[in-house]
Amino acid sequence: MPTVELNKRSSISTGRLHSLDALRGFDMWWIVCGEGIFHGLSGAIKDKYGLVQSNVDWQIRGEAPMNLLERSLIGISNQLHHSVWNGFTFYDLIFPLFIFIAGVSMPYSMGKQLDKAGTDKTAARQAILHSLFKRTIVLLLLGMLVNGALQLNGYEKTRFASVLGRIALGCLGGALIYLYVPGKKIVYWITGILLAYWALLYLIPVPGYGAGVITPEGNITAWFDRNFLPGKLHRKVYDPEGLLSSIPAVASALLGVLCGQYIRSSAQKGFSAGQALYLFGTGLVLLLSGWLWNLVFPVNKILWSSSYVLVAGGWSMMVLALFYYIIDVKGFRRWSLPLVWIGTNSILIYVAAHGLVNFESTAQFLFGGFISLSPVAWHPALLWTGVGLIQLAGLYILYRNRLFWKV
Repeated sequence: MPTVELNKRSSISTGRLHSLDALRGFDMWWIVCGEGIFHGLSGAIKDKYGLVQSNVDWQIRGEAPMNLLERSLIGISNQLHHSVWNGFTFYDLIFPLFIFIAGVSMPYSMGKQLDKAGTDKTAARQAILHSLFKRTIVLLLLGMLVNGALQLNGYEKTRFASVLGRIALGCLGGALIYLYVPGKKIVYWITGILLAYWALLYLIPVPGYGAGVITPEGNITAWFDRNFLPGKLHRKVYDPEGLLSSIPAVASALLGVLCGQYIRSSAQKGFSAGQALYLFGTGLVLLLSGWLWNLVFPVNKILWSSSYVLVAGGWSMMVLALFYYIIDVKGFRRWSLPLVWIGTNSILIYVAAHGLVNFESTAQFLFGGFISLSPVAWHPALLWTGVGLIQLAGLYILYRNRLFWKV
């Protein structure tokens, strides 16, 4: 079961990648309250000008006399929606970024255990595997809990696939490969997984559709979900966190593993701008490669296509490089502390925000009087700002008392 870890994370102050905790918090912030704040701001601005905008686009179309800030806020809001099918938005980065971050942490958490074991690492690997499989099971169960499994609506109405389940399976595969595949040979596994998945979608015929049909109902991952994924499908004809589409998520984790190995080995003598530049440049190469592959294998989050892995992985590396340079290399950390509060209890706040705690009702109860003094159009933005303040207050108390929910 998940455990609360007390006073065991003194390494938060020393010996950690502060940028990794901050980046994890940045990633989770958008899910638990950030998107609500920006959608609320965008809605208020649209109400001001009498605009209706649903297209995912950085620019609002029309001749409304908006200033740059207003256009930017609407643009950010537009990016906080998933692509309907093919394509890539900022919100399509949130999920793979979390798996990538988990991969980066593996050479630190597991690597230290393996280093302490000396030449015979058998016992250390067994201990890691025991913890790894336990964590996987717990995340799978938590994912079902978030989906409402305790409502006991019956097998046919219970969704077994989940975001936490995808994280569990992707990180399990990535960790197993990290434990048994030496160093740079992980690159071969990433390449093999992505090419094999490409071949799977384009060469294996789907009954009633044929081979290479990349439509919501006609691709092989959707067919596999309809026939082998237990319980309810999230989208009726497929599930975005289905079984086969979890395979390339392993590659997303492994891209993080490679970054973690590089930073851990190269930063033994200290953090440097050169390391950040190398990560950024590698990420840019991955990003361009993914969009080139998009010409024949579309970038698609729902399928978790191989090109999507590269595009998301490229952006993940570049964002990590930016956080790493600012926080670890230059030492500007204080601004990121609220993100660290979120990042060090990321699973806890995710589960709490997705069913265990009604933060919106709490914010309405605490701040409703102040919110009512503002124009109605601004109420959603102010309500979600209140949600964010409540969450940060709780996470700060946990962080200050060294209380961390370790799965």
